[in-house]
Amino acid sequence: MPEQETIERAHEDAREGKAPSTQAGEFVREEMHHVREGKHGARSTKQAIAIGLSKARRSGVRIPRKGASAKKASRTRTSASKSTRKRPSAKRSRAVRKALRREGHSAASRSALSRQARSAARKRPASKRSAAAKKAARTRARNR
Repeated sequence: MPEQETIERAHEDAREGKAPSTQAGEFVREEMHHVREGKHGARSTKQAIAIGLSKARRSGVRIPRKGASAKKASRTRTSASKSTRKRPSAKRSRAVRKALRREGHSAASRSALSRQARSAARKRPASKRSAAAKKAARTRARNR
């Protein structure tokens, strides 16, 4: 369960009209903090990010599933999943928590996060990277 503070920060981002990925970033940030402080571990940085994104989705942040279009993901999420979702079994959630506790904590280190960010950026085409950099420059100038 995400901390109340994290949910409030994500809601604030939503009110300010920020992108869903920015809202979800709060949950990923919290997850990295959990791994660092030793609440549980993660096998890889990707896994820690995935756990954070999953928490964000469950809290109502509309992030599209990987490979799905944003419109399609939001439609199926609201109609199908909300009504048919079952409560996870106690056995399963306990097993998952135990497995995560056995994992290492280096997945949330500075170097691991940096490696993950670089490899993710390399997979994106130059045009997308360029567009992101231009947008960052525009918003930075606006917020000075």
